[in-house]
Amino acid sequence: MKELVYTTDRCIGCNKCIAACPVLNANCVVEQPDNTQMIHVDASKCIACGSCLDACEHHAREFHDDIQQFIEDLKQGKKISVLYAPALVANYPTEYKNILGALKKLGVNHILSVGFGADITTWAYINYIQENNFQGGISQPCPAVVSYIESFIPELIPKLMPIHSPLICAAIYAKKYLGIQDKLAFLGPCIAKKAEIMDENTHGYVSYNITFDHLMKYLRKHPVQSQPFEEELVPGMGSIYPMPGGLKENVRWFCGEQVFIQQSEGEKVVYKMLEKYAKRVSAGKNLPFMVDALNCENGCLDGPAVEESKRGNDEMLYAIQQQKAAKQTHGRGVWSAKKSCEARMKVLNRAFAKLNLSDFVRHYTDRSRQNKVRIPSVGELQQIFHRLQKNTPESQTINCGACGYATCTEMATAIFNGCNTPNGCIHYIKYMVEQEKKEIQAISTDVMNKNRTIGEMVENANTQFSTLSNSIHIMTEQNTKNADESVSINEAMQKIVEFSARLTEVLGLVGKLLEELEKNNNGIKDVALRTQLLSLNASVEAARAGAAGKGFSVVANEVRSLSEASKETAQKSNNNKDEIDRALHELNDDVKHLSMITDDVNERLCHLTANSEEIAASAQDISAATEKLQTYFLELSQMSHSTEEEH
Repeated sequence: MKELVYTTDRCIGCNKCIAACPVLNANCVVEQPDNTQMIHVDASKCIACGSCLDACEHHAREFHDDIQQFIEDLKQGKKISVLYAPALVANYPTEYKNILGALKKLGVNHILSVGFGADITTWAYINYIQENNFQGGISQPCPAVVSYIESFIPELIPKLMPIHSPLICAAIYAKKYLGIQDKLAFLGPCIAKKAEIMDENTHGYVSYNITFDHLMKYLRKHPVQSQPFEEELVPGMGSIYPMPGGLKENVRWFCGEQVFIQQSEGEKVVYKMLEKYAKRVSAGKNLPFMVDALNCENGCLDGPAVEESKRGNDEMLYAIQQQKAAKQTHGRGVWSAKKSCEARMKVLNRAFAKLNLSDFVRHYTDRSRQNKVRIPSVGELQQIFHRLQKNTPESQTINCGACGYATCTEMATAIFNGCNTPNGCIHYIKYMVEQEKKEIQAISTDVMNKNRTIGEMVENANTQFSTLSNSIHIMTEQNTKNADESVSINEAMQKIVEFSARLTEVLGLVGKLLEELEKNNNGIKDVALRTQLLSLNASVEAARAGAAGKGFSVVANEVRSLSEASKETAQKSNNNKDEIDRALHELNDDVKHLSMITDDVNERLCHLTANSEEIAASAQDISAATEKLQTYFLELSQMSHSTEEEH
């Protein structure tokens, strides 16, 4: 059997379904790839009570019934009869006959009220209790209650009334006593009835579970033109079974008001009551005549498969009260208010005298082995609490209920049973967030420190860039000056080159003059030599002349002295000329060397001028790049300060 209640993709993991569900391990938290959670239904543990459908505001829970198969089988001509819940009359007091007529038009064979089966159930309950002294039996018209006991409180199975529900009693009556061989379909407000009709202990008497909600949606989508249909079997007080305490009122109608019947309805209370009742039974305490237990707070009138527009509508309570009053006021025989309880019971027994009580006996199955919640040991519980970071008694009893469970222990038990995770605990998430917050704060502090360091580095870099920019500016200015100086030097060097050329020319002229001087000196030396010879001849001649030649001798001596002096002067002039000539040669070599140096300097200055121009262009590029970098570092500094302020 496929799951009766299921989760749709509208689930947001709000945990309301967990909080509403009476079964701790029927809802399983499933982690999604995007780290969100969805809560799926474990069909093997779900009792189909429908509490999650009422609780879910997101319409993330839906249910299955057999409407599609039912309609398809009718279209194929299969023989099907319908047993409808008396809650249909209370929910649709003015429409129900038209609804039954539509079913007839669709091809349904017989249409019978389960209220008649409820009358059989009342008869069977009272007779079984009296014949077997069966004190404290739990009513079982509600399949959700039966499933809960079979799965989670198996010790109460002996206390379940061993009589079939009104539905199955009606089905048995239709099959065995009316001879109807059709497949039977139940039309009612209950999802869990599918579990009942599929139970091996109901022997397949009913084949389909059709819910009010799905049938009405189908009829509104596929309108059927039909005539109102009247009931084939008129029920008695069984028609008020759907109301809270309906079974109790039926039993008291025949057994009297003094009979103590413990009544309990609603998912929030009935299952807790059953847990307490199990302890009462095991303790051997006094028990009531019987227990009337229903899953739904307003009984079957407001079952989970009633249309949403009908949910929580008090009108159905007033409608069924009118049915009750009509039965008690205008009823005859069994239903006559004028008769005593004992007289009514006698009339009921006579009415059902042909019924065999054993035909309506029901058996149950202990399903707790596969469904019962596993309870962790103290050590295992503490291990789970440790995973939840709940290491103190106070933290283990926060019991906030945000996880959907009533206590932290229940949450830990759900984790132990594999149907939840630590992420379902808000206080665990809070702890993890606080830890992450601390880590983020530590990282943030580290980032701030790094930002501060970066800021200092940026500021230092900005200072360096300012210095660099100034240096480049000075270099540019100096380079410009150097270029200007180079031009001036180049012009001066050009003048030196010109001066060297003129000096070389002058030195050439001096050399020529020195050569002429040497020639003149040599001429003087020749004249002096000849004069010296003449002076010598004159002296010889003066000596020969004797006294007469004395005067001439003096002149000869003077001439000789003059000749020698001229010769000596010429010699000195030649010597000086040699010195000057040597000096001129050295000066000429120096001038040539100066010219070479000047040419080299000139060439270098040309290169220097070109390089200065390149340096100036490069300096402009460097300056532009520096300004961009400085702007970037200023922005980085502002970002660093901004990040620090944000942290």
